[in-house]
Amino acid sequence: MEISTLIPIRDWLTELGLNSTEIIWIRMIALLVIVVTLSIAADYISKKIMLSTLTRIIRKSKTAWDDILLEKRVFNRLAHLAPAIIIALFAKMIFIDFPDIIAEIIIKAVNIYMIFIIIISINSLLNGAMEIYNSLKISKNRPITGYIQLLKVVLFFLGGIIVLSVVLSIEIIAFLTGLGAVAAILLLIFKDTILGFVASIQLSEYKMVKPGDWISMPKQDTDGTVLEVNLSTVKVQNWDKTISTIPTYSLISESFRNWKGMEESGGRRIKRSLLIDMKSIKFCTKEMLDKFEDISLISDYIKEKREVINKANDTLESKKDNSVNKSNLTNIGTFRIYIEKYLHNNTYINDEM
Repeated sequence: MEISTLIPIRDWLTELGLNSTEIIWIRMIALLVIVVTLSIAADYISKKIMLSTLTRIIRKSKTAWDDILLEKRVFNRLAHLAPAIIIALFAKMIFIDFPDIIAEIIIKAVNIYMIFIIIISINSLLNGAMEIYNSLKISKNRPITGYIQLLKVVLFFLGGIIVLSVVLSIEIIAFLTGLGAVAAILLLIFKDTILGFVASIQLSEYKMVKPGDWISMPKQDTDGTVLEVNLSTVKVQNWDKTISTIPTYSLISESFRNWKGMEESGGRRIKRSLLIDMKSIKFCTKEMLDKFEDISLISDYIKEKREVINKANDTLESKKDNSVNKSNLTNIGTFRIYIEKYLHNNTYINDEM
Protein backbone atom coordinates (compact mmCIF):
# COMPACT_ATOMS: atom_id res chain seq x y z
CA MET A 1 0.00 0.00 0.00
CA GLU A 2 1.44 3.39 -1.06
CA ILE A 3 1.23 6.45 1.16
CA SER A 4 -0.56 8.33 -1.67
CA THR A 5 -3.56 6.01 -1.30
CA LEU A 6 -4.26 7.59 2.10
CA ILE A 7 -5.04 11.01 0.53
CA PRO A 8 -8.63 10.11 -0.50
CA ILE A 9 -9.28 8.87 3.02
CA ARG A 10 -8.03 12.14 4.47
CA ASP A 11 -10.19 14.17 2.05
CA TRP A 12 -13.23 12.06 2.90
CA LEU A 13 -12.74 12.62 6.63
CA THR A 14 -12.32 16.38 6.01
CA GLU A 15 -15.64 16.49 4.20
CA LEU A 16 -17.26 14.97 7.29
CA GLY A 17 -16.27 18.10 9.22
CA LEU A 18 -13.42 16.63 11.27
CA ASN A 19 -10.42 18.78 12.10
CA SER A 20 -6.85 17.80 11.23
CA THR A 21 -6.00 16.44 14.71
CA GLU A 22 -9.06 14.20 14.78
CA ILE A 23 -8.31 12.99 11.27
CA ILE A 24 -4.72 12.08 12.24
CA TRP A 25 -5.80 10.00 15.25
CA ILE A 26 -8.76 8.34 13.50
CA ARG A 27 -6.59 7.40 10.52
CA MET A 28 -3.80 6.09 12.80
CA ILE A 29 -6.23 3.97 14.84
CA ALA A 30 -7.94 2.67 11.71
CA LEU A 31 -4.63 1.72 10.10
CA LEU A 32 -3.45 0.17 13.35
CA VAL A 33 -6.58 -2.00 13.52
CA ILE A 34 -6.12 -3.03 9.89
CA VAL A 35 -2.43 -3.92 10.37
CA VAL A 36 -3.14 -5.84 13.60
CA THR A 37 -5.92 -7.72 11.80
CA LEU A 38 -3.60 -8.51 8.89
CA SER A 39 -0.91 -9.67 11.34
CA ILE A 40 -3.35 -11.97 13.13
CA ALA A 41 -4.53 -13.29 9.76
CA ALA A 42 -0.93 -13.87 8.62
CA ASP A 43 -0.15 -15.64 11.89
CA TYR A 44 -3.26 -17.83 11.52
CA ILE A 45 -2.50 -18.70 7.89
CA SER A 46 1.16 -19.49 8.60
CA LYS A 47 0.53 -21.60 11.72
CA LYS A 48 -2.93 -23.08 11.44
CA ILE A 49 -3.04 -23.65 7.70
CA MET A 50 0.44 -23.80 6.19
CA LEU A 51 2.21 -25.31 9.20
CA SER A 52 -0.59 -27.83 9.87
CA THR A 53 -0.58 -28.88 6.20
CA LEU A 54 3.21 -29.21 6.22
CA THR A 55 3.03 -31.25 9.43
CA ARG A 56 0.56 -33.72 7.90
CA ILE A 57 2.73 -34.10 4.80
CA ILE A 58 5.83 -34.71 6.91
CA ARG A 59 4.05 -37.26 9.11
CA LYS A 60 3.03 -39.24 6.03
CA SER A 61 6.49 -39.16 4.41
CA LYS A 62 8.82 -42.12 4.79
CA THR A 63 11.97 -40.06 5.35
CA ALA A 64 13.15 -39.47 8.90
CA TRP A 65 15.06 -36.21 8.53
CA ASP A 66 11.95 -34.06 8.02
CA ASP A 67 10.38 -35.55 11.17
CA ILE A 68 13.48 -34.54 13.11
CA LEU A 69 13.28 -30.96 11.79
CA LEU A 70 9.62 -30.88 12.74
CA GLU A 71 10.43 -32.20 16.21
CA LYS A 72 13.09 -29.48 16.63
CA ARG A 73 10.34 -26.89 15.81
CA VAL A 74 12.27 -25.35 12.89
CA PHE A 75 9.12 -24.68 10.82
CA ASN A 76 7.11 -23.61 13.86
CA ARG A 77 9.62 -20.88 14.71
CA LEU A 78 9.86 -19.64 11.13
CA ALA A 79 6.08 -19.18 11.14
CA HIS A 80 6.51 -16.37 13.69
CA LEU A 81 8.04 -14.20 10.94
CA ALA A 82 4.75 -13.69 9.08
CA PRO A 83 3.06 -11.18 11.46
CA ALA A 84 6.37 -9.39 12.08
CA ILE A 85 6.84 -8.81 8.34
CA ILE A 86 3.35 -7.28 8.10
CA ILE A 87 4.07 -4.86 10.97
CA ALA A 88 7.47 -3.89 9.51
CA LEU A 89 5.92 -3.11 6.12
CA PHE A 90 3.14 -0.87 7.41
CA ALA A 91 4.75 0.76 10.48
CA LYS A 92 5.69 3.97 8.64
CA MET A 93 2.23 4.26 7.12
CA ILE A 94 0.52 3.95 10.52
CA PHE A 95 2.57 6.74 12.09
CA ILE A 96 3.00 8.91 8.97
CA ASP A 97 1.62 11.96 10.76
CA PHE A 98 3.73 11.42 13.88
CA PRO A 99 7.44 12.02 14.47
CA ASP A 100 9.63 9.65 12.47
CA ILE A 101 11.30 8.40 15.66
CA ILE A 102 8.14 6.46 16.61
CA ALA A 103 8.06 4.47 13.37
CA GLU A 104 11.83 3.94 13.52
CA ILE A 105 11.65 2.54 17.06
CA ILE A 106 8.85 0.15 16.09
CA ILE A 107 10.66 -0.98 12.93
CA LYS A 108 13.88 -1.53 14.88
CA ALA A 109 12.03 -3.56 17.52
CA VAL A 110 10.37 -5.67 14.82
CA ASN A 111 13.69 -6.17 12.99
CA ILE A 112 15.37 -7.27 16.23
CA TYR A 113 12.48 -9.67 16.82
CA MET A 114 12.85 -11.13 13.31
CA ILE A 115 16.62 -11.47 13.75
CA PHE A 116 16.00 -13.35 17.00
CA ILE A 117 13.48 -15.64 15.28
CA ILE A 118 15.91 -16.36 12.44
CA ILE A 119 18.75 -17.10 14.88
CA ILE A 120 16.75 -19.56 17.00
CA SER A 121 15.38 -21.15 13.80
CA ILE A 122 18.90 -21.72 12.46
CA ASN A 123 19.94 -22.98 15.90
CA SER A 124 17.09 -25.51 15.80
CA LEU A 125 18.11 -26.43 12.25
CA LEU A 126 21.68 -27.11 13.44
CA ASN A 127 20.35 -29.27 16.30
CA GLY A 128 18.26 -31.20 13.81
CA ALA A 129 21.20 -31.59 11.42
CA MET A 130 23.36 -32.97 14.24
CA GLU A 131 20.66 -35.46 15.25
CA ILE A 132 20.24 -36.56 11.63
CA TYR A 133 24.01 -37.01 11.30
CA ASN A 134 24.21 -38.94 14.58
CA SER A 135 21.71 -41.44 13.20
CA LEU A 136 24.21 -42.35 10.46
CA LYS A 137 26.89 -45.02 10.92
CA ILE A 138 29.69 -42.63 9.99
CA SER A 139 28.92 -40.51 13.08
CA LYS A 140 30.48 -43.18 15.33
CA ASN A 141 33.87 -42.60 13.75
CA ARG A 142 33.56 -38.91 12.88
CA PRO A 143 31.53 -36.90 15.42
CA ILE A 144 30.58 -33.36 14.39
CA THR A 145 29.54 -31.99 17.79
CA GLY A 146 32.51 -29.61 17.83
CA TYR A 147 31.70 -28.25 14.37
CA ILE A 148 28.05 -27.68 15.26
CA GLN A 149 29.00 -25.88 18.46
CA LEU A 150 31.42 -23.64 16.54
CA LEU A 151 28.70 -22.79 14.03
CA LYS A 152 26.42 -21.88 16.93
CA VAL A 153 29.07 -19.60 18.41
CA VAL A 154 29.50 -17.88 15.03
CA LEU A 155 25.72 -17.69 14.59
CA PHE A 156 25.04 -15.98 17.92
CA PHE A 157 28.11 -13.77 17.51
CA LEU A 158 26.95 -12.53 14.10
CA GLY A 159 23.40 -12.24 15.41
CA GLY A 160 24.61 -10.02 18.24
CA ILE A 161 26.55 -7.83 15.78
CA ILE A 162 23.51 -7.46 13.51
CA VAL A 163 21.28 -6.54 16.47
CA LEU A 164 23.77 -3.90 17.65
CA SER A 165 24.05 -2.49 14.13
CA VAL A 166 20.25 -2.21 13.97
CA VAL A 167 20.00 -0.56 17.39
CA LEU A 168 22.82 1.90 16.66
CA SER A 169 21.73 2.43 13.03
CA ILE A 170 25.21 1.55 11.77
CA GLU A 171 25.95 -0.51 8.69
CA ILE A 172 27.25 -3.99 9.48
CA ILE A 173 30.48 -3.48 7.48
CA ALA A 174 31.24 -0.26 9.34
CA PHE A 175 30.40 -1.93 12.62
CA LEU A 176 32.74 -4.85 11.88
CA THR A 177 35.49 -2.40 10.95
CA GLY A 178 35.13 -0.79 14.36
CA LEU A 179 35.53 -4.17 16.02
CA GLY A 180 39.14 -4.35 14.84
CA ALA A 181 40.17 -2.37 17.90
CA VAL A 182 38.80 -5.04 20.24
CA ALA A 183 39.95 -8.04 18.18
CA ALA A 184 42.66 -8.89 20.72
CA ILE A 185 40.09 -8.96 23.53
CA LEU A 186 37.81 -11.20 21.49
CA LEU A 187 40.69 -13.58 20.83
CA LEU A 188 41.33 -13.81 24.57
CA ILE A 189 37.65 -14.42 25.26
CA PHE A 190 37.35 -17.14 22.63
CA LYS A 191 40.84 -18.59 23.12
CA ASP A 192 39.57 -21.88 24.59
CA THR A 193 36.90 -22.11 21.91
CA ILE A 194 39.43 -21.61 19.11
CA LEU A 195 41.89 -24.09 20.62
CA GLY A 196 39.06 -26.55 21.21
CA PHE A 197 37.88 -26.19 17.61
CA VAL A 198 41.37 -26.86 16.24
CA ALA A 199 41.74 -29.83 18.57
CA SER A 200 38.33 -31.29 17.65
CA ILE A 201 39.26 -31.10 13.94
CA GLN A 202 42.53 -32.94 14.58
CA LEU A 203 40.86 -35.55 16.79
CA SER A 204 38.22 -36.19 14.15
CA GLU A 205 40.50 -36.03 11.09
CA TYR A 206 43.15 -38.37 12.48
CA LYS A 207 40.62 -40.59 14.29
CA MET A 208 42.47 -40.19 17.57
CA VAL A 209 39.43 -40.57 19.81
CA LYS A 210 35.66 -40.84 19.46
CA PRO A 211 32.67 -41.56 21.75
CA GLY A 212 32.79 -45.14 22.97
CA ASP A 213 36.59 -45.39 23.06
CA TRP A 214 38.34 -46.44 26.24
CA ILE A 215 41.10 -43.97 27.04
CA SER A 216 43.44 -43.50 29.98
CA MET A 217 45.10 -40.20 30.83
CA PRO A 218 47.07 -40.48 34.11
CA LYS A 219 47.92 -36.76 34.19
CA GLN A 220 44.19 -35.95 34.29
CA ASP A 221 43.46 -38.91 36.59
CA THR A 222 41.11 -40.28 33.92
CA ASP A 223 40.56 -43.88 32.88
CA GLY A 224 37.28 -44.88 31.25
CA THR A 225 34.91 -44.59 28.30
CA VAL A 226 34.53 -41.41 26.24
CA LEU A 227 30.93 -40.18 26.41
CA GLU A 228 31.12 -37.00 24.35
CA VAL A 229 33.62 -34.97 22.35
CA ASN A 230 32.52 -31.37 21.92
CA LEU A 231 34.05 -28.00 21.14
CA SER A 232 35.56 -27.24 24.54
CA THR A 233 35.54 -30.45 26.59
CA VAL A 234 35.70 -34.23 26.40
CA LYS A 235 33.50 -36.13 28.86
CA VAL A 236 34.84 -39.46 30.11
CA GLN A 237 33.03 -41.91 32.40
CA ASN A 238 35.61 -43.53 34.63
CA TRP A 239 35.33 -47.13 35.79
CA ASP A 240 34.10 -45.98 39.20
CA LYS A 241 31.20 -44.25 37.35
CA THR A 242 32.55 -40.75 38.01
CA ILE A 243 32.59 -38.27 35.13
CA SER A 244 35.81 -36.52 34.16
CA THR A 245 35.74 -33.37 32.02
CA ILE A 246 38.94 -32.81 30.06
CA PRO A 247 39.70 -29.77 27.88
CA THR A 248 39.60 -30.90 24.25
CA TYR A 249 42.94 -29.27 23.55
CA SER A 250 44.56 -31.40 26.29
CA LEU A 251 44.13 -34.49 24.11
CA ILE A 252 46.40 -32.79 21.55
CA SER A 253 48.92 -31.13 23.84
CA GLU A 254 49.23 -34.02 26.30
CA SER A 255 49.69 -37.75 25.88
CA PHE A 256 46.90 -40.26 26.44
CA ARG A 257 46.37 -43.94 25.74
CA ASN A 258 43.53 -45.18 23.54
CA TRP A 259 42.70 -48.85 24.15
CA LYS A 260 40.65 -49.10 20.96
CA GLY A 261 43.22 -51.34 19.21
CA MET A 262 43.24 -53.76 22.13
CA GLU A 263 39.44 -53.95 22.21
CA GLU A 264 39.21 -54.56 18.45
CA SER A 265 41.90 -57.26 18.54
CA GLY A 266 39.69 -59.52 20.64
CA GLY A 267 42.11 -59.84 23.55
CA ARG A 268 44.37 -58.02 25.93
CA ARG A 269 47.82 -59.16 26.93
CA ILE A 270 48.07 -59.73 30.66
CA LYS A 271 51.44 -59.75 32.41
CA ARG A 272 51.41 -61.33 35.85
CA SER A 273 54.10 -62.76 38.13
CA LEU A 274 53.82 -65.81 40.36
CA LEU A 275 56.14 -65.67 43.35
CA ILE A 276 57.67 -69.02 44.33
CA ASP A 277 59.40 -69.79 47.61
CA MET A 278 62.75 -71.31 46.60
CA LYS A 279 62.80 -73.45 49.73
CA SER A 280 59.60 -75.18 48.58
CA ILE A 281 61.14 -76.48 45.32
CA LYS A 282 61.88 -80.22 45.39
CA PHE A 283 61.60 -83.48 43.49
CA CYS A 284 58.17 -85.07 43.35
CA THR A 285 57.71 -88.20 45.44
CA LYS A 286 55.56 -91.17 44.41
CA GLU A 287 52.83 -89.97 46.78
CA MET A 288 52.88 -86.49 45.24
CA LEU A 289 52.66 -87.89 41.70
CA ASP A 290 49.77 -90.12 42.70
CA LYS A 291 47.98 -87.07 44.06
CA PHE A 292 48.75 -84.96 40.98
CA GLU A 293 47.49 -87.71 38.71
CA ASP A 294 44.01 -87.19 40.13
CA ILE A 295 43.99 -83.59 38.84
CA SER A 296 42.17 -83.64 35.50
CA LEU A 297 44.20 -80.86 33.88
CA ILE A 298 47.57 -82.58 34.31
CA SER A 299 46.50 -86.20 34.68
CA ASP A 300 47.57 -87.18 31.15
CA TYR A 301 50.82 -85.24 31.51
CA ILE A 302 51.72 -87.04 34.77
CA LYS A 303 50.94 -90.46 33.29
CA GLU A 304 53.03 -89.75 30.19
CA LYS A 305 55.97 -88.37 32.16
CA ARG A 306 55.93 -91.22 34.67
CA GLU A 307 56.17 -93.73 31.84
CA VAL A 308 59.06 -91.85 30.24
CA ILE A 309 60.88 -91.42 33.58
CA ASN A 310 60.35 -95.03 34.65
CA LYS A 311 61.65 -96.31 31.31
CA ALA A 312 64.72 -94.09 31.48
CA ASN A 313 65.44 -95.04 35.09
CA ASP A 314 64.98 -98.76 34.34
CA THR A 315 67.61 -98.41 31.63
CA LEU A 316 70.02 -96.80 34.10
CA GLU A 317 69.36 -99.52 36.70
CA SER A 318 70.05 -102.22 34.14
CA LYS A 319 73.41 -100.63 33.67
CA LYS A 320 73.81 -100.46 37.44
CA ASP A 321 74.10 -96.70 37.23
CA ASN A 322 73.02 -95.22 40.57
CA SER A 323 74.33 -91.72 39.83
CA VAL A 324 72.41 -88.45 39.68
CA ASN A 325 71.58 -89.13 36.05
CA LYS A 326 68.23 -90.55 37.06
CA SER A 327 65.20 -88.60 35.81
CA ASN A 328 62.54 -87.14 38.07
CA LEU A 329 59.84 -84.50 38.10
CA THR A 330 60.00 -81.35 40.21
CA ASN A 331 57.02 -79.75 41.87
CA ILE A 332 57.74 -76.39 40.21
CA GLY A 333 57.94 -77.96 36.72
CA THR A 334 54.64 -79.73 37.33
CA PHE A 335 53.13 -76.50 38.61
CA ARG A 336 54.23 -74.68 35.43
CA ILE A 337 52.45 -77.30 33.29
CA TYR A 338 49.37 -76.92 35.47
CA ILE A 339 49.38 -73.13 34.87
CA GLU A 340 49.68 -73.59 31.10
CA LYS A 341 46.85 -76.16 31.02
CA TYR A 342 44.70 -73.92 33.21
CA LEU A 343 45.16 -70.91 30.92
CA HIS A 344 44.51 -72.93 27.75
CA ASN A 345 41.25 -74.24 29.23
CA ASN A 346 40.08 -70.90 30.64
CA THR A 347 37.20 -69.54 28.54
CA TYR A 348 38.21 -65.95 29.37
CA ILE A 349 41.62 -66.42 27.77
CA ASN A 350 42.06 -65.98 24.02
CA ASP A 351 43.97 -69.17 23.24
CA GLU A 352 44.91 -67.91 19.77
CA MET A 353 46.79 -64.96 21.19
